[in-house]
Amino acid sequence: MKIFITAKPKSKKAVVKMISPTEYIVSVHEPAQQGKANKAVIKALAEHFHLRISEVIFISGETIKKKVFEIPLEEDQLPQPNQTKLLF
Repeated sequence: MKIFITAKPKSKKAVVKMISPTEYIVSVHEPAQQGKANKAVIKALAEHFHLRISEVIFISGETIKKKVFEIPLEEDQLPQPNQTKLLF
């Protein structure tokens, strides 16, 4: 299933916020330099969906805040809307 992410690098809190079943806002501590924020977003999504990092596939958006990922879950397996998960 494709999910659409708005990345927020250099955030004070690392959090995954669900907007809709296919749209999320992911805030991470890492800066948007040399792919650090992208790696942190992948790790945050893997933790949020209880997946391995290798199961979260980056499709597009390497250099912009709007990103597209593929995850091996169906819509009925996703968390309920308006659930926010603090990562640390």
